[in-house]
Amino acid sequence: MSANDKIKNAADKAKGAVKEGVGKVTGNERLEAEGRADKAKGDVKQAGEHIKDAFRD
Repeated sequence: MSANDKIKNAADKAKGAVKEGVGKVTGNERLEAEGRADKAKGDVKQAGEHIKDAFRD
């Protein structure tokens, strides 16, 4: 996995965590759901990169 991919995936997860937290604090369910979705997107991308790495080795 390249460093750029790691950074992008971590950014998606961090952005999701912030959105989810803000949504919880403000009671905004839509924002909270968007945050969970962003975190999941980062996790899926990271898993895909790990699979690619496994086939590369």
